[in-house]
Amino acid sequence: MSAKILAIDTSTEMCSVALMMGNTVYTRSAIAPRDHTKKILPMVDEVLKEAGVSLQELDALAYGRGPGSFTGVRIGIGIAQGLALGADLPMIGISTLAAMAQNAYRHTGSTHVAAAIDARMSEVYWAQYQRQDDGNWQVVGQECVVAPSALTQSLANDGITWTQVGTGWAAYSDDFDQLNITCESSTILYPEAQDMVFLAKFALEQGHTVAVEESSPVYLRDTVTWKKLPGRA
Repeated sequence: MSAKILAIDTSTEMCSVALMMGNTVYTRSAIAPRDHTKKILPMVDEVLKEAGVSLQELDALAYGRGPGSFTGVRIGIGIAQGLALGADLPMIGISTLAAMAQNAYRHTGSTHVAAAIDARMSEVYWAQYQRQDDGNWQVVGQECVVAPSALTQSLANDGITWTQVGTGWAAYSDDFDQLNITCESSTILYPEAQDMVFLAKFALEQGHTVAVEESSPVYLRDTVTWKKLPGRA
């Protein structure tokens, strides 16, 4: 399948866009923690022009669904929804944690990745990922928001060396130094759209897309808050 997919992400300090055209990926990215709204649409225009296509010619639009900065995730999904609605494209939400696992594989060949994004309030967004034979990623356990100190009590050494990705490792290094699993460091701090577009290809091939009105963020920390209260419509 020769996929044509645009991916955007503003969920962390990194602002990035990627366009997959078959086996070619066009990318733009920048560390811009306060300028996402200024940079993301010009980046989209640049990759579309470089590839010589319009939004209407694409198969799907992928976006970083979180977890990450509440504001950043909302900005990304809002812009993605606007673009997808105007071009009548299905949408694909991609985990920022899974995207960092793919980033680690792209840079180092790592097949076992432990992702931790600093979630503030002495917590991290956490997940462990294992690469599958087809190149996709399987989460080990589940994505969660957790205090690093709790991970030191719950994780057992499995004999696997896990590659560290994300901002959480440095933010809570004292706690993470106590982890009972074998880890190796990396320089990967943020998710990037060029890894999201790779993961989106698997989702598209399996028919895992949603309509614009059904696309939604994943905050993890806000799971309870978003539930309807008893007696409310």
